[in-house]
Amino acid sequence: MSAIACFMADRGYIVTGSDRSFEANPKHPLYQILKSDGITITPQDGKGIDSSFDFVVFSTAVEHDRPEFIKAKTLGLAIKTRPEYLAELTSEFKTIAVSGTSGKSTTAGMLAFLMQRLGMKPNFIGGGRVKQFKTDKHPGNSLAGDSNILIIEACESDGTIIKYKPEHLILLNLHLDHNPLNVTADMFKTVINNTKEMVVINADDQKFKNITTKKTVTFSIDSPSRYRATDISYKPFSTDFSLNNLRFTLSLPGKYNLYNALSCIAMLSEMGIPVKDIANTIHEFQGIERRFDIHLNNGKYLVIDDYAHNPHKISSLMKTMKNIKKGICYIFQPHGFGPTRLMKKEYIEAFSQNLDDYDHLILLPIFYAGGTSTKDISSQDLTDEIKANGKSVEVIEERETILKMLRRWDTYVVFGARDETLSYFAKTIAKTLKR
Repeated sequence: MSAIACFMADRGYIVTGSDRSFEANPKHPLYQILKSDGITITPQDGKGIDSSFDFVVFSTAVEHDRPEFIKAKTLGLAIKTRPEYLAELTSEFKTIAVSGTSGKSTTAGMLAFLMQRLGMKPNFIGGGRVKQFKTDKHPGNSLAGDSNILIIEACESDGTIIKYKPEHLILLNLHLDHNPLNVTADMFKTVINNTKEMVVINADDQKFKNITTKKTVTFSIDSPSRYRATDISYKPFSTDFSLNNLRFTLSLPGKYNLYNALSCIAMLSEMGIPVKDIANTIHEFQGIERRFDIHLNNGKYLVIDDYAHNPHKISSLMKTMKNIKKGICYIFQPHGFGPTRLMKKEYIEAFSQNLDDYDHLILLPIFYAGGTSTKDISSQDLTDEIKANGKSVEVIEERETILKMLRRWDTYVVFGARDETLSYFAKTIAKTLKR
């Protein structure tokens, strides 16, 4: 929501909004940033909405019995969901949609960054904050450019991805996340059919092997494709590789980030950008907030914060960490009771397969953002089965308890989705260890 709000404010529109997180935490850093961008923030009591509004956009997480929703309906204002409005915006531009169950935010942000650096003046509405776009007056998850190109993160979580009709599409992967696998696959097929021109697709994902259209462009690491990385060197905090007889350096670690980079290279190259220019620029990209954010790396202690939250993302993160350190304390907060219930088996498998003998896993209570939810699963349910598989794991209810346990390990990885305070917790761990 903040990306759309800032995008429209930067294009000259009057924007007003509210958020339940701001109600709970008036000192929320995003609150001040949005205000600095000219956006009016109001309480969630309905008084911030009046008949002067052209329309009102709600997150799909907002219940229809909330005062603002009722007020908008009473006034007869046009009411749109965030995905519905984003679909409307895409029709105004030559839109590049970035989709897949993992890597969307990083890939969309990387593509926007590269296009901006290469003089293409893109528009961008993302799900993550590009570090080099962020300022004291802007969160970094959008750009209002002068071109007719719009890059969006097309999320499949609520099913509305099928409304997008982009010019081009990047499809990164297909794994279990918000919906059953077959449901997500059907949505991806629909958006592929809706795409007017090019579909850039991961040839290494076997679930995509039957997707062959005239407009398909492939990238890969392990399988034959049009854009295949070779001579790969995975370093602790970066990746070197070759493509088309050119050497690239990506300032991000792990195989999963290499896939993200290859998709961007493929898209830009097919749009006519010389691969040499991309190779000379891509090393500058510093990544997205809460995607492998390093808060401390002083030779003794390492503290990392990450957004990994589905089993595939978690496995990718943990495999990357194996190349960096031994004896890691992982601190994970599952996001939402519904997703945890859906992915319980896969969570247990991911942790059981990737926790080494000297590693330890701490599970925080399941994150609850409000609203209606059946609370019939807990972090303890995951812990019991991971422990039964011979792994070191425990549930800790209070974060303060963890802070008192520091220095048992030298490396800490804090991860989970949606909860901004996880980042602050990682920073607190880093500050405590520094002392």
